[in-house]
Amino acid sequence: MNKPIIETATVRLDADLGGSKEEVIRSLAGALVDAGRAGDLEQMVTDLLAREAKSATGMKGGIAIPHCKSEAVSEPSLGFARLDPPVDFGAKDGPADLVFLIGAPAGGGKEHLKLLATLARNLVRAEFVDALRAAASPAEAVDVIQGVLAPKEEKASSSSSSSSDSSSPAPTHEGGAAAGAVGAAAGTGTGGSGGGDALRLVAVTACPTGIAHTYMAADSLAQAAKARGVDLQVETQGSAGATPLDPDVIKAADAVIFATDVGVRDRGRFAGKPVVEYGVKKGIDAPDQLLDEAAAAVSNPDARRVSGDAGGDGSTGAESAGSGGDEHWARGLQRAVMTGVSYMIPFVAAGGLLLALGFLIGGYDVAYVWQAIVTDYSLTQLPGEIWALEGEIVDAGAEGAVVLSRSGFGLYLGAVLFAIGQAAMGFMIAVLSGYIAYGLADRPGLAPGFVGGAISVTLGAGFIGALITGIVAGYLVRWMTTWNVPRWLAGLMPVVLIPLLGSLVIGLLMFLLLGRPLAAVTEGLESWLNGMTGSSMILLGIVLGLMMCFDLGGPVNKAAYTFATAGLAIDNPASLKIMAAVMAAGMVPPLALGLATVVRAKLFSEAEKENGRAAFLLGASFITEGAIPFAAADPLRVIPSMMAGGAVTGSLIMAFSVESYAPHGGIFVFFAINPVWGYLVAILAGMAVSCIAVIAAKSARRDPAPTPEPAAVAA
Repeated sequence: MNKPIIETATVRLDADLGGSKEEVIRSLAGALVDAGRAGDLEQMVTDLLAREAKSATGMKGGIAIPHCKSEAVSEPSLGFARLDPPVDFGAKDGPADLVFLIGAPAGGGKEHLKLLATLARNLVRAEFVDALRAAASPAEAVDVIQGVLAPKEEKASSSSSSSSDSSSPAPTHEGGAAAGAVGAAAGTGTGGSGGGDALRLVAVTACPTGIAHTYMAADSLAQAAKARGVDLQVETQGSAGATPLDPDVIKAADAVIFATDVGVRDRGRFAGKPVVEYGVKKGIDAPDQLLDEAAAAVSNPDARRVSGDAGGDGSTGAESAGSGGDEHWARGLQRAVMTGVSYMIPFVAAGGLLLALGFLIGGYDVAYVWQAIVTDYSLTQLPGEIWALEGEIVDAGAEGAVVLSRSGFGLYLGAVLFAIGQAAMGFMIAVLSGYIAYGLADRPGLAPGFVGGAISVTLGAGFIGALITGIVAGYLVRWMTTWNVPRWLAGLMPVVLIPLLGSLVIGLLMFLLLGRPLAAVTEGLESWLNGMTGSSMILLGIVLGLMMCFDLGGPVNKAAYTFATAGLAIDNPASLKIMAAVMAAGMVPPLALGLATVVRAKLFSEAEKENGRAAFLLGASFITEGAIPFAAADPLRVIPSMMAGGAVTGSLIMAFSVESYAPHGGIFVFFAINPVWGYLVAILAGMAVSCIAVIAAKSARRDPAPTPEPAAVAA
């Protein structure tokens, strides 16, 4: 490294940087910008706050480590503040007085990240933290930090195969910095596979960013294991890369600890091992508890074990949601439902757009045309044989006579596109149910979940049925994976017995108990929606508009979207209006914010103005997430402003009786929206309201106090 990771200009001692973590983050990020280590303050603050939104960075002992990888950062950098008074960063034991702000370049090399990982490892060492609390000047604090980094830089450039220092950033096993030391202390052989009675454990640590918590958890576990004489080897799956644990080490291990906030890569390597699973912060804050539980699991025949089909592909669906750690059951359930929705959306988007193209090419009566073709003609015949259908009455049933408006190849192609779209949309309910079960129970839950969803379609239970069957199947399979079966049977459980028994139980529940009540609820909901008129329909539009703009692509937004798409049917006018309201309201936030950056550019940073240009296209395409960078930087002003515009748009869509036959596409599926003028007026009105509201809110704010110079705040 040509330039040290920290300098006195990025240190603040005994400083009052504000009463909130957002103010502290902005102040330290500003110090990095002023020192020439980062170029765009707003972009960096946005990236730091986005990381904070994933999980709190406050640790026990009065420490916080906000961090991110950002395009705004030009070189690996550290800002350090000793706060007076302390500020809450989400730690359970109270506010933090030591804050380490780590910034890494988005495209930085692994050597940079290893250096940052080395720093993170030392944060669990009491002597290092005590030295920083005692530092009398910024220069002394820099010396303390460089003292733990400089020797490690030399080691990283050497080819040393092992180290007795648990904070080494580049041991033989990248992820097991402290593993070698622990194995030696325990008196076991290489890799922990030798003789002796010491407990042999392996662990995996991982956090969303992979810069700090990943390595802190590894060293915290390693230090606790060393003190107990436990043979522990840790694999860190961080941004600096990871060398997988040796298969022989895994085979010899008595149990495995997963301290992760993201999916464990190649989880299937640990199949059959007793497992203790928590979030990564648990590994930092309570390593002794994890070691105690791992030791207990070894001697407990009923302990939870890693599934024999636990995903060699690094999938993340159930690793976190299905964990038995400190995640609240409600959060795990929400995560599973969102998993189902995320897998469902591609089917909805592809199928819906194909339906819309079918309408464009074949006309809005294409559904009747398709039925006529299926009934009276073979698709293997030439399109020319369909031409004679022009002007004929295809259906004279309850809906009245339908006279075809198109003919020839366009009619044929439109009907075929409509049929393909219907086929894709037909998977929607089953996919939703199947992947909710997957989110709760991993791969063994897929078959029972899909079967439950398919039965929901058959019985008319629809979207509500899919939610119920997915959840029931997921928890059922999770329970089944805890069964203590003979080893000869264990291999058959995930691929034969669990799918068989799970599908049988879900099928029986639906046909004998749940199916009819759920179908009645679905039918009642449809009847209620179809019966809504006037003010009640407008109220529904307002509620849907508020939901779409509340979290800009989060769970509430997705709930409204799923409600609309699951009920979408071309012969149901109410469902078409709901779809139009949801899509139009979802377009408002990015369009309004893009407009605001043009109308009052001085209220926005350069990064926000750049995001505003992209937001126009994202909004026009119905990608609400285009507004997230603005909301992350200023949620209290942006989100209420967006909700106001969304409510206006949703109400106008209902007032104008706008219908959308397409579930996605924004203005690019105008041909599937009727009337188009009503759709455009509603969107423009919502844009105007949100734009005016956000400009007014930002104009009324107080200008933040300038970041103090280092000399002004140094002790």
